[in-house]
Amino acid sequence: QVQLVESGGGLVQPGGSLRLSCAASGFTFSSYVMSWYRQGPGKERELVASIVNTGGSINYADSVKGRFTISRDNAKNTVYLQMTSLGPEGTAVYYCKGTRLWVECWGQGTQVTVSS
Repeated sequence: QVQLVESGGGLVQPGGSLRLSCAASGFTFSSYVMSWYRQGPGKERELVASIVNTGGSINYADSVKGRFTISRDNAKNTVYLQMTSLGPEGTAVYYCKGTRLWVECWGQGTQVTVSS
């Protein structure tokens, strides 16, 4: 059974940091491009960051460059998103996605709320 389970979300103050994790099971994690998306209140889902299977190529949305870091541990079947200097725009449900060719799978999401 293909499964992606996000964790690490929660309430954080403006300027704070969080690290999200996404644990994968049921597929060959090391063959998949992994991505983080987010969807804020009343907004469309947007790509935050992606990392290829080897970790050799990483892309970020302009809005998070220099503040967010995506990484993966293929031995642990896990992808991470380290978020720093979070602002109110960081309030969103964060989803991880795995993609290989025409196949994609999504997690259920984890809520991040940036508020004082």
